[in-house]
Amino acid sequence: MEATAHARFQRYGTRKVAQVLKEIRGKSVLEAERLLPMIPRICSTMISKAVRSAAANLVTQSAKAGRSVDPQKVYIKSCWSTMGPMGNMKRMLPAPQGRAYTFKRKVCHLTVVVSDERVNGKRK
Repeated sequence: MEATAHARFQRYGTRKVAQVLKEIRGKSVLEAERLLPMIPRICSTMISKAVRSAAANLVTQSAKAGRSVDPQKVYIKSCWSTMGPMGNMKRMLPAPQGRAYTFKRKVCHLTVVVSDERVNGKRK
């Protein structure tokens, strides 16, 4: 059984989030929760919330289906981040001779899929 959690419109760059996701992909949820606070990226707190949410969604779905899920055996099946819309958050930067340069704040969408089956070939 699988469950998904989305974190949309987060104020982090897609590449930096993807670097953290690469570290936890294929690991168990408990192992990922131990690993995420030690990763020196500010987006790791947002990722840990999404992982916990996906695990809670799996427990809820399995309870509705009449099954029980052991939290020790919940694995991160896949996780990815995509770029969100950057047109909404245009900002101005002071420039020489009284001009103003525009720049866009980066926004990303995060998706985490957890499963109660171990992912093949991803486990150390």
